[in-house]
Amino acid sequence: MTAIGIYGSAGRMGRAITDAIEAAGAQLAGGVDAGDDPAPLATVADVLVDFSTPTALEAHLAAARAAGTGIVVGTTGLSPRHQSLIDEAALDIAVLQTGNTSLGVTLLGILVREAAARLGPDWDVEIVEMHHRHKVDAPSGTALLLGEAAAKGRGSSLAELRVDSRAGLVGSRSEGTIGFASLRGGSVIGDHSVIFAGEGERIELNHRGDDRSIFARGAVRAAMWLADQPAGRYRMGDVLGL
Repeated sequence: MTAIGIYGSAGRMGRAITDAIEAAGAQLAGGVDAGDDPAPLATVADVLVDFSTPTALEAHLAAARAAGTGIVVGTTGLSPRHQSLIDEAALDIAVLQTGNTSLGVTLLGILVREAAARLGPDWDVEIVEMHHRHKVDAPSGTALLLGEAAAKGRGSSLAELRVDSRAGLVGSRSEGTIGFASLRGGSVIGDHSVIFAGEGERIELNHRGDDRSIFARGAVRAAMWLADQPAGRYRMGDVLGL
């Protein structure tokens, strides 16, 4: 039975993951939150799941690395420095980092990449996401994940094609760019739309998250899979064999 430890156990996702662990037939190794020492949990867990905050990630990766314990990083709002820290940790332990643990979103990312690869740059790509009023980062980690999928499909990087906002007299749209729009309000769990707009036609690929448990179930499935993997950096697509 896989023993899963949770960083950020008192948050909404942490509580949902606790419920999902039991339903999946795994074992809860324990949980820690802000101000707690992350090291003891890393030594007793078979694998860790981190849904805390970006500021806590460095300490959590260090604890996982010292204990030789794999970790699923679902925390969003990460900086390039955080990504570098994850790369370094993946030299010694198994690390799966994702902006969304939903299995449906994982498949959506594959569809977006395939569509972007087959449609020319004259098909404009726009990503629209909406979340609850309490979300602090924008665009969402999922929106960025989908943007990266579209950029990869076009043989480029999101850093080269990303446009975050448009206000005022910004001029016409530049061909090949990937635009983002972020909406915040109410209690929306997470809605994402990727729009491919061509001349006279439009394709929309959508995902609606109606219950936080979809992310918790995906996180637990990822953790149980990661527990058996060697050191390296992984993504949700690896869990599904995609």
